[in-house]
Amino acid sequence: MASRLAIYHPAGRLGLTENPFGKDMANLELFRALARHGGFERLDFLTHVAVSPGDVAKGLEGGLAPGTRLGASGILNQQAASEAGALLRGHADLRELAWLRRRSVGDRGYSLMGLVHTLAPPAMRTETALHAVAPVYPWDALICTSPAVQDHLTGMFDQWTDYLAERCGGAPPPRPRLPLIPLGVDGGAFVAMADRPEARAGLRAELGVGEDEVLVLWVGRLSYFEKAFPQPMFRAVEEAAQQAGKRMHFALAGWFPGGDKERALYQSAATAYAPSVSVHFLDGNDRPLLGRLWAGADIFLSLIDNIQETFGITPLEAMAAGLPVVASHWDGYRYTMRDGVEAFLIPTLGGPEGLLGRAIGARHTLLIESYQSFVGTVAQHTAVDVGRAAKAIADLAASPELRRTMGAAGRERIRTAFDWPVVVAQYKELIDELTAVRLASADIVSRHPMDPVKGDPFRDFAGFATAVMDLRTVLSVRSGVGAGDLDRAQAQPLDMAYGFWRAPLPQAREALDFIASRGSATVQAVLERAPAPDRARLQLSLVWMCKLGLLDWR
Repeated sequence: MASRLAIYHPAGRLGLTENPFGKDMANLELFRALARHGGFERLDFLTHVAVSPGDVAKGLEGGLAPGTRLGASGILNQQAASEAGALLRGHADLRELAWLRRRSVGDRGYSLMGLVHTLAPPAMRTETALHAVAPVYPWDALICTSPAVQDHLTGMFDQWTDYLAERCGGAPPPRPRLPLIPLGVDGGAFVAMADRPEARAGLRAELGVGEDEVLVLWVGRLSYFEKAFPQPMFRAVEEAAQQAGKRMHFALAGWFPGGDKERALYQSAATAYAPSVSVHFLDGNDRPLLGRLWAGADIFLSLIDNIQETFGITPLEAMAAGLPVVASHWDGYRYTMRDGVEAFLIPTLGGPEGLLGRAIGARHTLLIESYQSFVGTVAQHTAVDVGRAAKAIADLAASPELRRTMGAAGRERIRTAFDWPVVVAQYKELIDELTAVRLASADIVSRHPMDPVKGDPFRDFAGFATAVMDLRTVLSVRSGVGAGDLDRAQAQPLDMAYGFWRAPLPQAREALDFIASRGSATVQAVLERAPAPDRARLQLSLVWMCKLGLLDWR
């Protein structure tokens, strides 16, 4: 089994901002689960910023498995990825990483793994399709969290690679693997939060929920254009209350991306479609409150209608908390939940393909309308069966025994299929499979070690300048230039801009003195006096001194 793993996490430190997106929460929990349950000898985080292993450990919140060592370095340190044998990114775009791998350690240096969180943005699908023209191979993987995602990407790559073959008159190019591995939850943590009678009693008292009344819960972003239009849920809860003869409460725990303006839209819809229901809008960023909601609720409701949703983590959290679920029969939902066992899955109806659908897509791809308008338009014309949802809620509201039975089934479903140890084991199996394919493959021979479209700007734009510095370039100190000129440059912020890429000033001064003592010197002669690791930065310092008017060149 895999003993090491590298994780590409540009931000460095692990944590969440206020109003986090679901993908960010999912990535954080995945990284913590890999650290806690992976049993790796070493876990390296490759970042864009300087962080220490201690900084990373704080974000893992003490969840590091015994014997696992942490490392942290910049993503350009490809040795860490090569030694690990696999690099995981919580995003579906592996193209730049593939080019970095090629020019640093070769295409077979390690396996790349990316996580697909959404397919709805056309730009995201374009990014994914372009893996077929990047140095990505069958020992790399785009991890699909549901069969719907896997089927969609398989079909897309089939059509796209066939188009490339037709267009270029050749064979379809290689593609990454598309394995199915779900997201997971910490089942034990949700049991601990939910099984607190005192928390349940306190929460229900605060909301005014009587002993024989029913509390329905939604958790997630309160965005009608990126999550779910709320009107079908309001109407279903209202109708369920009439059918069951119960007073119903509907708590929506989340946040409004559009602030008070969008909150007013939700409140208006609640008044119109659920007049007898006590609707509560609660702060989904309040983690203690959310924990008490898992304890106090009776039914979880999620009538998703949005193509942005590809998996859905909150129904898993609800099942782990022991709640029966009423949810849309929708992509990832129908994979994670079984109708009539731990959930009632409510039929959905998509809009017809044709002229208007193509126009909706074109208006976004041409940037006439925003992405939010694009997915919102599609969601507004996707139906969820309100009557079936109302009956499911009413049946659960009328039967505490049915709620207990389905809640227990949900917990068992989590234990066997979606608890983090189960999911992490699938990641380790995938790493082993990719490694076996990679080691058994022949080396890739290519005439293009770097991305032909973008790479080294000094190479890409070499034709712009009169000449390009190389080892044969002859340098001389301009008349009247002395040590004081570097002192003056050191005091000027404009002169010192972007100094990270240059050698330290003492090295530049030594080079200037050496050239002055010789009258002139080749770049090669100057560089040979410096330690090998410093030569590239020193060469940029030589160009910089030419720019400042300290050196002439020929």
